[in-house]
Amino acid sequence: MSGSTVPPALDGPEKDIVCPACRQHCKYGPSNPWRPFCSARCRNADFGAWASESYRMPAAPDPADDDEAAPSGSGL
Repeated sequence: MSGSTVPPALDGPEKDIVCPACRQHCKYGPSNPWRPFCSARCRNADFGAWASESYRMPAAPDPADDDEAAPSGSGL
């Protein structure tokens, strides 16, 4: 194991990326402490969106819920 504190994924040259929050170009590498964001402001805005559950994945309706809504006097 090497004595380097830089993770292997950041070992190479810095990459030019787009900030996922504000879409500005920034560097992805050890010189950017907020990576993959361009600034602490963008990082904190993204964290706030996660904390307030603004990011949600759509879910398919549960088929068991449909069974409970069916009338019980169907005669079956």
